[in-house]
Amino acid sequence: MNEEKGAMKRPVRGVKVRSINFLMIFLSVILYVALLVITCQAASDYKAMARATETYIACQENAALVSDGSDYLTEQVRLFTVNLDPAYADNYFQEIHTTRRRQRALEQLDQQGSPHARDYLETALNHSNQLMEREIYAMRLAAESQGMDLSSFPSELSDAKISPSDSALSQSRKLDEARELVFGSEYQAKKMLITSNIDYFLADVLDSTQGAHHSTMEDLNHTMLLERIFFSLLFVGNVMVFLMIIFLIVKPLQVYVNCIKEEKLMEITGAYEFKYLALTYNDIYELNAANRVLLRHRAEHDSLTGVMNRGAFQQIREVLRVKQGPLALLLLDLDRFKRINDGWGRPMGDQILKKVAKLLQESFRATDFLARLEGDVFAAILTDVDPGQQEMIEKKILAINDVLLNPTDGLPPVSLSVGGAFSDSGFNDSLYGHAGTALHHMKANGRRGCRFYWEGMAMVLSGH
Repeated sequence: MNEEKGAMKRPVRGVKVRSINFLMIFLSVILYVALLVITCQAASDYKAMARATETYIACQENAALVSDGSDYLTEQVRLFTVNLDPAYADNYFQEIHTTRRRQRALEQLDQQGSPHARDYLETALNHSNQLMEREIYAMRLAAESQGMDLSSFPSELSDAKISPSDSALSQSRKLDEARELVFGSEYQAKKMLITSNIDYFLADVLDSTQGAHHSTMEDLNHTMLLERIFFSLLFVGNVMVFLMIIFLIVKPLQVYVNCIKEEKLMEITGAYEFKYLALTYNDIYELNAANRVLLRHRAEHDSLTGVMNRGAFQQIREVLRVKQGPLALLLLDLDRFKRINDGWGRPMGDQILKKVAKLLQESFRATDFLARLEGDVFAAILTDVDPGQQEMIEKKILAINDVLLNPTDGLPPVSLSVGGAFSDSGFNDSLYGHAGTALHHMKANGRRGCRFYWEGMAMVLSGH
C-alpha cells in the first residue's frame, strides 16, 4: 500500500494519448480547411484559363465565319459571271439572307474579345458589304449581257442600276466588264483588306488570351506552391498518427497482419473498429483484383478506340506464325486524315477514329483480329479466309466507305484505303510487305477502296 502511494506521488512523464488526439484533430482541421480554400482557388484559376481559351477558340470560329462567308460570296459571283447559271446567283443571295455567316459571327461576338478586336471584325464585315454592291452590280451586268429575265432574280439584283456608260456597251463588252469587276486587281485589293482586318482581329485576341494566361498561370503557380506546403504538413501529421497507432494498437491487429502476409481476406472478428478495418481491407483487396484485370486489358488495347494496340497485334502475329492455316492481312488507312485534324481539330479526329473502329468491329467476325497500329492506320487479320473470299471482303470495305462518306452523325465525311494480302500458311514474313504494297497501290490509284496484292504489283508501283 505504501509502495502504491509512493508510485502515485512520483511524477509521470510523457504526453497523454488523449492530448495527442485532440491536438492532431485540431491541426488536421486547420490543414484541411486551408487545403480546401487553396483547392477552390486553384479551380478558380483553372476556370479563368479555360474561359480565356474558350474565348479565343470562339473568336477564331467567328473570324472563320466572316472569312468563309465573304469567300463564299466571291466564289458564287465569279461562278455566275463565268458560267451564267442563275443557281449561283440564288446561292449568293441565300448566303446573304438565310445562312448569314458574317452577321452571325458579330452577333456571337457580343461577350467575346475586346472592343478593339471587335472593331477589326466589324471593319472586315463593312469591307465585305461594300464588295457586295460591286458583286451585285457585276451580276446585273452579266445577266443583262445575256438578256436574262431579271424578274426571276432577287430584287437586289433586278433593282441594281446600270450606269449609262455600261448600258451603251455591247453584249460581249458588258460580260467582260462584269468579269473584270470581280476578277480584277481592284477587287482583289478590297478582298485583301477583309483578310487583313481578320488577321488583326485574331492577333488582338491572341495577345489578350496570352496576357490572361500569363496572369492566371502566375496565380496558379503560387496556389500550387501553397498546396504542396500544406500537403507536406498534412503528410507529417499523418506520419505522427500512424506512429501512434503502431505503438499503441499493435497487438489487437496481429491476426490481421497474418492475414495480409498470407494474402487472403481478413476474418470479420473483434471490436467494431477492427471489423470496420477488416471490411475495408477486403473491399480494397477485391478492388485491386479487379484493377489487375482492368490493367491487363488496358495494356493490350488502344485507349481511344478500344481495339487491340500495336503490342498485342505483334503477339497475335507471332502466334499465327506457327499456326498453319489460310488468313488475310488488311492494312487500313484513313484518306487525308491530316486534313481532318488540321481543319476540324484533334477532338473531331478522335471521334472519327472511334467511329471507324466501331464500324470495323461490327463488319468483321469475332474470330478476326483488329488493331490500331498508329495514328489513323489500322490492321486486321482475317482467319480462315482465302483468295476466293476477296470479293466479299471488298464489298465489306465498300459498305464501310459508304457509311463513312455519307455520315448522319454530324461528323465530316472520310474514307478508307485498304491494302490486303493472302497467305495459305499462317502469318509469313512477306505478308506485311505485300499488304503495304497493295495499300500504296490503292492510294496511288484513287483511294476509297480495297486492293489485294498480286505478283508484279511492286514493279507497277516503281514504274517498271
